[in-house]
Amino acid sequence: MNSSQTIRVGLDIGSSFITCAVAEKSNESDGMKLLGIGRSPSAGLKNGSVIHRDKLMDSIEAAVKDAELMSGHKVDRAVVSISGENIRSINTQGAIAIQKNQHSSLPVENEITEHDVFRVMEMARALSLPSDRDIMHVLPQEYVIDTMDNIKDPVGMSGRRLEAKVHLITVPSSAAKNLVNCTEELGIQVDGLVFQGLASCLTTLDSDEKELGVALVNIGGNTTEVVVYHNDGIRHSAVMGVGSNSITNDIAVMLQVGIGEAEEIKKKYASAKASMSSTELEFDLQVKNGGLARQVSEHELSRYVEARAQEILQWIAREIHRADIREKLTYGVVLTGGGAQLRNLVPLAEEILNMRVRLGISKNISGAVDVASNPEHTSVIGLLHWMDVKKELAPAAMPIKPTFERAVSWLKSWIKGFY
Repeated sequence: MNSSQTIRVGLDIGSSFITCAVAEKSNESDGMKLLGIGRSPSAGLKNGSVIHRDKLMDSIEAAVKDAELMSGHKVDRAVVSISGENIRSINTQGAIAIQKNQHSSLPVENEITEHDVFRVMEMARALSLPSDRDIMHVLPQEYVIDTMDNIKDPVGMSGRRLEAKVHLITVPSSAAKNLVNCTEELGIQVDGLVFQGLASCLTTLDSDEKELGVALVNIGGNTTEVVVYHNDGIRHSAVMGVGSNSITNDIAVMLQVGIGEAEEIKKKYASAKASMSSTELEFDLQVKNGGLARQVSEHELSRYVEARAQEILQWIAREIHRADIREKLTYGVVLTGGGAQLRNLVPLAEEILNMRVRLGISKNISGAVDVASNPEHTSVIGLLHWMDVKKELAPAAMPIKPTFERAVSWLKSWIKGFY
């Protein structure tokens, strides 16, 4: 590895799978080359919270080992994703006076510095939150200088008052800490904790889409994240406790088969639109315990699948509406995640949402293109870009203290308890 290249690692903790990606980042250009990717079924996790540490650590370790084997690089640090229904978001704002000349009694317009931006962001995040919640992301929407609004970078401009409008994403403190602890106990330093829906945005959306309006929908196994952009800022984000596994469960109940078999049937024969499936094409169901052989048509299967897919899309429509954007989203909706691969989901979404809909795949990455272009990998590939985006959003990321720093802070508080 020469000095012009660095290794990036993303660890996506999903509701169905845990995925680890290793990439090579060129320091001389924006090029990112995928070197390896590993995947294992998710275990020990429910609704984004750790419920069985050993099982989760085994799943993470399996995904990391596969990625190490494929890439030929040891993983000792990574950017980690988190999701779950307990993640909450809110739009808020903060304002400060720009006063550099303390000796003058006259109002003077002063140049805004990076320190002023830091101060106004701190004001914006100074909310009274429950003691069990932490702010994970402070994402700028726009800045206002006196009466001038829609400013994206106020540094170097002059004014008397600076206001920041931001989108806050909060996470349960225990869920974040437990996830970080499990990862660090495997010898992997956590360089950042990122909302899974935001990670998908980093590699699937371009600047025009974010400016003119777009909603990214990341459909996972048990959760679906919705992130709405407009005027180059996030206006709304949410996590719904429903995903593609609900369709699998419907198939299992309807056909009286196991979950594993139902998942295979969904991938091979299910269509989100029954009208686009064949009434003549039939498939055999496995015979178990001496039962009778059965056949089901693709059309009959898809009628049940369509009903559930419509319900999920209607929930998505409600979340997009909560963004309260008066103008219509010019670029409509981008579907990504493993659940977005359901056949004919895009045309059904266009009917239900009454918007343009496209399938989102990762951009700006080379190497193993067949793997990188899979919609189910957009979150983990987005994590590879986080360290670049984090610089633009500072102080946006929730600080993740290394184990040693946590020990020192605990020791200080313990000693203070004697005085």
